[in-house]
Amino acid sequence: MYEVEVKVAADLTAVAERLDELGATRTGDVVQVDTYYDAPHRDFAETDEALRVRRESREGDTEARITYKGPLVEAESKTREEFETGVNDGGTADAIFEQLGFDAAATVEKDRRFYRYDGYTVTLDAVEGVGEFVEVETETEEDGVEAARDGAYEVLRDLGLDPDEQTRTSYLGMLLENTSQ
Repeated sequence: MYEVEVKVAADLTAVAERLDELGATRTGDVVQVDTYYDAPHRDFAETDEALRVRRESREGDTEARITYKGPLVEAESKTREEFETGVNDGGTADAIFEQLGFDAAATVEKDRRFYRYDGYTVTLDAVEGVGEFVEVETETEEDGVEAARDGAYEVLRDLGLDPDEQTRTSYLGMLLENTSQ
């Protein structure tokens, strides 16, 4: 399965108002704390891969997931192969990775508000130390990537945002860039 995602910096209040005007469905809010790992056998920054343990808190409940994201597969969006599974205990997952030689690289914290609009998930992200962004995403098989990307661009336009202003840099990349300055 491929995740097709486009992301732009935006004023979240204005975008939320526009989503309401368009009749989008608000589907929830969440706080995510993502711990990203560096592999002992290859440089994920060089290969454009990511491995993380995500802790997600919603309405007082917290769950954890492990996610691997493969390298980007096209230049026009943040499309990549992704594998994800739940774990009972994020701390145990962290300990397993560390015992295997994976080093915690950074932690990204986000307040996220989710909407459904025109078949896409629209996420309003306030990312600590990075800024405010809107992500439009969906999942598809490999042969549907181009159509999914074009649809995501159309959603951005409906929101008054310009797809040409998208960033393909991950929140992790942005955070590391900001902390190195």
